[in-house]
Amino acid sequence: MAAVATTTTVRRVRRRPSLGRALAWTVMAAIVLITLLPFYWILRTALSTNSALVAHPGDPLPVDLTGGGFARALGLQSTEEAIAQGGSGGGLAFWRYLLNSVIVSTLIAVCQVFFSSMAAYAFARLRWRGRDKVFGLFLAGLMVPAIFTLLPNFVLIKQLGLVDTLLGIALPTMFMTPFAVFFLRQFFMNVPREVEEAALLDGAGKVRVFFRVMLPMASTPILTLAVLTYITSWNDYFWPLLVSYSDSSRVLTVALAIFRAQTPQTGTDWSGLMAATLIAALPMLVLFGLFARRIVNSIGFTGIK
Repeated sequence: MAAVATTTTVRRVRRRPSLGRALAWTVMAAIVLITLLPFYWILRTALSTNSALVAHPGDPLPVDLTGGGFARALGLQSTEEAIAQGGSGGGLAFWRYLLNSVIVSTLIAVCQVFFSSMAAYAFARLRWRGRDKVFGLFLAGLMVPAIFTLLPNFVLIKQLGLVDTLLGIALPTMFMTPFAVFFLRQFFMNVPREVEEAALLDGAGKVRVFFRVMLPMASTPILTLAVLTYITSWNDYFWPLLVSYSDSSRVLTVALAIFRAQTPQTGTDWSGLMAATLIAALPMLVLFGLFARRIVNSIGFTGIK
């Protein structure tokens, strides 16, 4: 009986909230609130009319509640209807731009993960002269700002005749990036060599070991890299803006600029712009929410800080 009473007392002591725990939860709640506030303000603006936003800019609730912004973002309104509601972007080819974004992001994610995994395996497991020096030189690419590579990449894409094409948008980052190679190399280096040596003793070659042993073991880091790469390529704006000139290659992030068009009839269509931004961001938010735990665990396992 005394032991049971002692256990109950210990449990009650453990359950007693402390000042530090309460402070930590308060800070976490404040961080969550600050993070979610911009999304709420985007939704509030998207559900309001442009004229009401001008009259009541600081109202925390949707002003003159309407779904016209989402209708314009999805291309369900004509140009005349959009102008009549004080907006722009009528007749937007939303599904065409969405398809272009999906094609470009999928192409970049699949090809970059595949080629980067082979390069990472070569840097981690294969022994060849100057391997570490080449990897150090390759890793130095992380310190080169992306803005410095825009002009050379544009000249190359123009000479290849790929301007205003989906392949031209995807090509500069389609094969591999220093971060992707470094990320996967960290995982391959943590795999016990006994696993690889056992496969070699069974008669498997390096190529077979890579595809039949190493890749299945690296499924979680590969999935993590694929998700991060997909989100990055989906959100890219400046390079697609530089390369694409027509609807055939224009991605969704670039197409949103139509809502900022200034005309004599209307100014910036803030309602349509926020609605389109929310729709464009929603797939990435869902994707990240589904794989958030795997991403955190994979980054922690590979030692990336």
